Amino acid sequence: MQQNFMKTRPVLPLVLSMSLPMVLSMLVSSLYNIVDSYYVARISESAMTALSLVYPVQNLISAVAIGFAVGANAVISFYLGAQDSRKVTAAASQSILWNSLHGLVLTAVCIPMMPAFLGMFTADQVVIDLGVRYSRIAFAFSVVIAAAMSMEKICQATGKMMMTMVCMLSGCVTNILLDPVLIFGWGPIPAVGIEGAAIATGVGQALSLVIYLALYGAGKIPVKLRFDREILELSIARKMYAVGVPAALNIALPSVLISCLNIILAAYGELYVLVLGVYYKLQTFLYLPASGIVQGMRPIVGYNYGARAYGRVRKIFFTGLALSAGIMAVGTVLCWAVPGQLIGLFSANAQTIQAGTAALRIISLGFIISALSVIACGMLEGLGMGFPSLVISLLRYVLCIIPAAFVFSRLWDAAGVWHAFWVTEVVAAAVSWQICCRKVFARRQQAE
Repeated sequence: MQQNFMKTRPVLPLVLSMSLPMVLSMLVSSLYNIVDSYYVARISESAMTALSLVYPVQNLISAVAIGFAVGANAVISFYLGAQDSRKVTAAASQSILWNSLHGLVLTAVCIPMMPAFLGMFTADQVVIDLGVRYSRIAFAFSVVIAAAMSMEKICQATGKMMMTMVCMLSGCVTNILLDPVLIFGWGPIPAVGIEGAAIATGVGQALSLVIYLALYGAGKIPVKLRFDREILELSIARKMYAVGVPAALNIALPSVLISCLNIILAAYGELYVLVLGVYYKLQTFLYLPASGIVQGMRPIVGYNYGARAYGRVRKIFFTGLALSAGIMAVGTVLCWAVPGQLIGLFSANAQTIQAGTAALRIISLGFIISALSVIACGMLEGLGMGFPSLVISLLRYVLCIIPAAFVFSRLWDAAGVWHAFWVTEVVAAAVSWQICCRKVFARRQQAE
């Protein structure tokens, strides 16, 4: 319960101390995504296409696990700020209980549906077979992912960012090291192809969970966990779902977007489907570190909101916005300076590199302005305002970009899809600012 540093430390050093471990973790996580795809691409271009087509469902599973954990994070942070230890225990315990159940249900549903899902986007039986082989193993770890995400957000809610970083890095580094060994074989270890990438991912996630549990057993996590009837307080569960469901939808919406854009792009050739898949791998280098900023500021926002330090909440928002915009500026420069080299990590095909270069330069026009939407969503989640956050994400991933992509593609072919990205970010940023002004800033002008 002694988390007063979230209210007393100067804002910039506090946000940096909470965010930098998460940014580093997200960068390594981005590297794992890139390395994973790099080695899969070395199997064949069909394997990389299969991985791109599986990604929306894989992202959906992660979205449910992370989203509900974000809801728990907001509730735990609020009750820490309000100094209510009983409700902190109940929220943390319920987070693990319900999220593990989510993982179990997703495993049972997603594995059987994959052949039909993949068949919606390609008639190539090689691609479908590779996608099914990968997803069957990757999705079997859904319960592990869900439990690990809950432990991660519990640690973050208490300000234990270095602990979270260690656990995340352990899993990611393990994954990176195991990828080439299992995919291509090494010494007595046989090559298992695309299944090796799925096994490496699952083992890395399992290792993170084991370390979290070991740290809890050693008393390093300052939250108690209990699994009895007393912790099943429905009002707390409702609060977690009120933030968690919109947060999950926020993360899952890219899956809807990618599937819709794949349908549009397929009309112009599988080349563009591959380019879209490569882009979403590369953009994790930007949006995951930006997510690290959000993860660092979210518990601070929730704690100060619970402690009624409303002026401080505003300062935290603008600090996070400046840091996120800096990350996006770096990404914009890279996409204009070396786009061919970035695409070349995943394909040696000259046509793919040419198409990918054009796509990166157009899409990157919206990177910097997107920082406003990203930080606004994170702040609103931290304040327990899940629905306004969902509205922003719906604009970014469904309501604006999909119609724009459809219309623009009729005007400029595949290039029109890429232009829809930056146009959408401008619209979403304008709406985000209006929501923040109306929902937060105009009502929270009180000094600390």
